[in-house]
Amino acid sequence: MCNERLEFLGDAIIDAVVSDLLYVRFKKEREGFLTKSRSNLVCRETLNKVALGLGLDKLVQSHNVGRQHNNNVYGNAFEAFVGAVYIDKGYEACRRFLLQRVFDHVVNVADAAISDVNYKSRLIEMSQKKHFPVEYRLVEERNNSHGQYFVSEVYVCEKLFGTGDGFSKRESQQKASKEALEKLSNCNIDELRTSETDNTVQ
Repeated sequence: MCNERLEFLGDAIIDAVVSDLLYVRFKKEREGFLTKSRSNLVCRETLNKVALGLGLDKLVQSHNVGRQHNNNVYGNAFEAFVGAVYIDKGYEACRRFLLQRVFDHVVNVADAAISDVNYKSRLIEMSQKKHFPVEYRLVEERNNSHGQYFVSEVYVCEKLFGTGDGFSKRESQQKASKEALEKLSNCNIDELRTSETDNTVQ
């Protein structure tokens, strides 16, 4: 059975609850911050993680799981679930469920709200400003029980600075970039350029 109509409904409910949550919690923030934070909380990668955290992957039956372009099946299932709860119990029940079982439980609202998701862009901008080379390498790509899975590494001055994994190549590169930025904050770039030590930063 196709759940697209339930997904459509659930998506709208999640969006409304998240908007209300952010508006109340971040009283002094401007519209741009709220919009970006909402995008972080309702993006497909976040909804996939929510579904896995709630155990929905054990209930989903789909021929599309694991195929290259269908890594959103669990996030879609979560939206459909919320849509079904809305039809059966109404908006307030959906709101209570999302606030009591999802946000700040499966997903940390504050972390998602304040994070600059595009760590890769930050790293590349830093590399251009400070003139050091950055290289991304996809080291693993396979299918597992949750769908397609990627592992990426990022090298700075030919040294391994970060490793990340995720349901998309982008997600894995973002995680690797975040780790690299944290390590670079404690590094002297000039020394790094000329260093001939081991290829891995400890």
